[in-house]
Amino acid sequence: MKTTRSLHTLLLLAAANTVPPCIAEGQVPQSAPEGLVPQVHALPPLRAQAQLQQAWLAERLTNVLPALMREHGVEMWILSMREYAEDPVFWSMRSPTTFAARRRSIYIFHDRGPEAGVDRIALGGTSQGGLYEVYTESDPWSDRPELFGDEQWRQLRRLIEERDPRNIALNIDEHHAFSDGLHAGEREALERALGAEYVSRVVRVPELAIDYIATRVPSMLPHYRRLQQTVHALISRAFSSAVITPGVTTTDDVRWWLRERVRDLGMTVWFQPSVSVQRAGDVPEDGPVVIERGDLLWVDFGVIAMGLHTDTQHLGYVLRPGEMEPPRGLQACLATSNRMQDLLLREMEPGRTGNEVLARTLAAMEGEGIEGTVYTHPVGDHGHGAGPLIGLWDHQEGVPVRGDLTLKPNTWHSIELQARVAVPEWNGKAASCRQEEEAYLDEAGARHWMFRRQESLHLVW
Repeated sequence: MKTTRSLHTLLLLAAANTVPPCIAEGQVPQSAPEGLVPQVHALPPLRAQAQLQQAWLAERLTNVLPALMREHGVEMWILSMREYAEDPVFWSMRSPTTFAARRRSIYIFHDRGPEAGVDRIALGGTSQGGLYEVYTESDPWSDRPELFGDEQWRQLRRLIEERDPRNIALNIDEHHAFSDGLHAGEREALERALGAEYVSRVVRVPELAIDYIATRVPSMLPHYRRLQQTVHALISRAFSSAVITPGVTTTDDVRWWLRERVRDLGMTVWFQPSVSVQRAGDVPEDGPVVIERGDLLWVDFGVIAMGLHTDTQHLGYVLRPGEMEPPRGLQACLATSNRMQDLLLREMEPGRTGNEVLARTLAAMEGEGIEGTVYTHPVGDHGHGAGPLIGLWDHQEGVPVRGDLTLKPNTWHSIELQARVAVPEWNGKAASCRQEEEAYLDEAGARHWMFRRQESLHLVW
């Protein structure tokens, strides 16, 4: 047996069963000072980014994974995949310098108890910077230096026979994409290798992959806060006279300005930014819209940096000649969506399902005469992340299955919703104030804004 070792400091971290105080401090709530102008924060050099991401991975594999396997009663978890057919959870279990599964990568997690811990074994693939134990000796039937094809399956069978786990979790699920990473052909080959005896021990525990992906480690938080501040700064610039010339600039011009700026900063986006307008009169339905004075602007914008995803929606207003502030009706609309955020965060207690939170929030809105919809989702390793959905824009009655997952501490969520408010200055026409802002549940379950929420409209003079 050959084991690859590297990044000595990370392995020291991986050997510990507690989170170092300096990392735990990242979870301490921080509020942006009132009046703070958000700044663009440059990303660290690529090597430094990789070192940070590797440390996060070590912390997740060491502290998060064992606890979840015991919580869900899983003794052995097997991930099996091939290049270009990776399991979704693979991207949360690999080093930042690994860009694909290798040939066939089989990762085995075996819980030998609280004292012995969880073994992390790779049959094919690499040690991911020393975080997995790599089985590389070849079979007696082969002189190749790397396990391949049937050799991997024979090695897997011998390992399982030696360990003799009481159950084996595989990622097969019809409802949750994050827990359905075992491709059909891969499953057939894996089950042949397991044989009838061990196939009978296979269990499906979708919450294991979901909770592992969803759980954030505190050391990520300071970096994510800076990323959020960068997003706020970019939107503030996009919704300003530096980018928008009323009567000339189109909504497409603004979205491509955002794309170019993100690229310049060494980041990318996970969806094409959306930019649209609402106004007292009619808005053209086809093609890019020319932005005019008196328009209410909206943007939906999500970036990816250091493996972390953001998802933000803000509103702006293009001042008319002589105006010094937006119409009171539009300010009331934004204040109403802020109130919806308050009501939603109040109900987001750990242990409640997404559907329970949705129903309680909608009831509170009805009690205050607020018209609107809630469609909040987890965020982190993915833009639409693993964990409970709190409504969908077209399913305010609740979301089957995915809305039945419970909220957990140490998770991040995009607080996404919209309020509909009649605007007197628009002859009573309703405006839709759509907002989306990242918040997190800390280790105690308390809710905090990641950076801060929008409470006043961006202004184009």
